[in-house]
Amino acid sequence: MRSVLIPFGIITVALLLIGLVTGIVGANLFNRESLLPTPEFHIAPQTIFHLGAFKVTNTLLSAWLTTVVLVAFFAMATRRMAIVPKGLQNVVEIIVEQLYNFVVSVVGEVNGRRFLPLIATIFLFVAFNAWIALLPIYPSVGLMYPEGHELAGNVQAHLLRSAGTDLNMPLALGIISLLAIEIYGLKAHGRAYFSEFIRVKTLARGIRRLNIGMIFMGAIDTFVGVLEIFSHGTRLLSFTFRLFGNMTAGEIVLTMSTFLASFVVSIVFYGLELLVGFVQALIFAGLTLAFIHVAVTPHEEEAHD
Repeated sequence: MRSVLIPFGIITVALLLIGLVTGIVGANLFNRESLLPTPEFHIAPQTIFHLGAFKVTNTLLSAWLTTVVLVAFFAMATRRMAIVPKGLQNVVEIIVEQLYNFVVSVVGEVNGRRFLPLIATIFLFVAFNAWIALLPIYPSVGLMYPEGHELAGNVQAHLLRSAGTDLNMPLALGIISLLAIEIYGLKAHGRAYFSEFIRVKTLARGIRRLNIGMIFMGAIDTFVGVLEIFSHGTRLLSFTFRLFGNMTAGEIVLTMSTFLASFVVSIVFYGLELLVGFVQALIFAGLTLAFIHVAVTPHEEEAHD
């Protein structure tokens, strides 16, 4: 063990020193220009090329790449399925089994089989998209500024950028989740599902009977319905900005850590981003599952009937 730890420690210290020297920290210490260019942050996605009038951005390319990697991964794992799994098939079966157990633990066996495809797709896409964005090709390959430009030799637009840092992708996933919640709720309860939002029966009955107490209670019930509509709408904002904020913040932290002191310091944050990608995927998929479970659960009136 000691024969391994000593060389590892020496290499780690050497990389740390090199990172400090090549980064902005070393530049300030030795009063020279940084060997690394000053990073530029673009909140909006950058266009790489056009397909007719359609703009293909670097975040869209990243989403396509994630999709291709996921499809290829599962296709290779299931190409030659065996009763006793091994290799990639074993890995995929473990992933699917863990996701299935997670879904079943929340909604039960019957609903678990119904909701698994949606929840697993959301989880895997968000997680793989975050993890693939940690590959060195993301921050290093891109379109260069043309010769003659004051920034010639620097990257003008990165070829690939995590789709989670593009507000459109978290918004699209949020819309899909919200639609799934409402569709499953509508399928479970039929038209009675709308009674969760439109609560005017008590108010109308009180007005017909000129009953002040019933009118008051009906007004409160109607207001609760309006709040329920509002709460469903805010779910979309919650889904969107939680994922967008965390993925964008992670990208900025990785870029700045590399600029300040590369190698060892950056590795720490890369490990953190692996965890963040997993947690964000779990939160997005878990909240979607929880809201679907609430939507399909019988309402108080239905349970009473």
